[in-house]
Amino acid sequence: MLDKVNTPRSYSAQRKIDPTRGDTLADGSSNNDDRIEIGPTQLAFSEWADAGLTLPNLQAMREFRWKRLTQHIVDRGYGGMLMFDPLNIRYSTDSTNMQLWNTHNMFRAVLLCADGYMVIWDYKNSPFLSTFNPLVREQRSGADLFYFDRGDKVDVAADVFSNEVRILLEEHGGNNQRIGVDKIMLHGLRALEAQNIEVMPGEELTEKCRSVKGPDEILAMRCAVHACETAVGAMETYARNNIPAGQVSEDDIWAVLHAENIRRGGEWIETRLLATGPRTNPWFQECGQRIAQNNEIISFDTDLVGSYGICVDMSRSWWVGDEAPPAEMVSAMQHGHEHIMTNMELLKPGLNIQELCKTAHKLEPQYQKQKYGCLMHGVGLCDEWPLVAYPDKMVDGAYDYELEAGMVLCVEALVSPEGGDFSIKLEDQVLITEDGYENLSTYPFDDKLMGR
Repeated sequence: MLDKVNTPRSYSAQRKIDPTRGDTLADGSSNNDDRIEIGPTQLAFSEWADAGLTLPNLQAMREFRWKRLTQHIVDRGYGGMLMFDPLNIRYSTDSTNMQLWNTHNMFRAVLLCADGYMVIWDYKNSPFLSTFNPLVREQRSGADLFYFDRGDKVDVAADVFSNEVRILLEEHGGNNQRIGVDKIMLHGLRALEAQNIEVMPGEELTEKCRSVKGPDEILAMRCAVHACETAVGAMETYARNNIPAGQVSEDDIWAVLHAENIRRGGEWIETRLLATGPRTNPWFQECGQRIAQNNEIISFDTDLVGSYGICVDMSRSWWVGDEAPPAEMVSAMQHGHEHIMTNMELLKPGLNIQELCKTAHKLEPQYQKQKYGCLMHGVGLCDEWPLVAYPDKMVDGAYDYELEAGMVLCVEALVSPEGGDFSIKLEDQVLITEDGYENLSTYPFDDKLMGR
């Protein structure tokens, strides 16, 4: 009799993520292990189920983004919006292709016309990467206008590409040759203008469009936050279990967060902001080879692009060791906690951002010089518009807008004494609701640093 353990599974069984749940998963994506569309893993789905989280409907999320972006195009009187930024492409198509490489080699482009017709130019051998989304009506290639790929004939490729854009605007933009463009290579800009296309600064359009999240985007963010905090928990456990022996580096600790993010279908981490001991001050030193020591501080900022491509940007400081942290460190931690909690209480729809700058909690004088670059900032697929500056850094008119329900802001605190040997870094991710705010971050603050 054949041993059941060694019996080969059929192909149809192997390809299913969870064969008991039908052709689609709870988020509407294909229940197929071999699918092209990337997404959360079995581990993430099981953890979210255990946590009682409601998954987003991805089709509804994509339609919300497509309609919102199209409306922003129409409202500005543009014939279309041409996007090269991979995060704007992710927003408009929900498709990815070598995202980090794409940030410095812009081979992808998307044109969304005023009538909603959407075309993607992708890597020549991978047009299939967006076919799962019927909102993308055409897949083409030829938007790679960088020197490495085109050499001394980049102008020829730019002319071909710009001609295609012009024709699409004639057919689907009401022959309106005024378009927004987010980021473009110089040859591409000149070629568009040679076609008598009027190029407008499209980054303003996409940033404001992305700033307000729809219902399913918020559900996706809740899932991403849970996955990120679970990964942070694994990093904290590793740090506390291994640092006392004096044999693990900052890189060893940071690698746990990377690995746990990927295990749940996360995508990358934008920075290397983890430091230990005296390397926490000044802040913004990147994690490296330093061996973490017992009875020291760890501070970090996740800057993590996680499940569903959603950014989860949280910061914490931990004291690792059997001794009590210094009194001045506890005082700084308590002050940082007060800073973000007091500022969070101010948040509500209709609040002018400039007024928020002026009324925010003020850090004590010894922390002013090395305070963080902003009080708060938007977050979605990455750090996004708007930025809420400290009063001494505010430029009148730069952010004269009101907060809206559906915005998500990261509330920041860097409490870093000038010339000191530590920095406290705290940050929570907060949703603006119809009547106030909701803190999406649930990860606890370090008891010893809080003086508890």
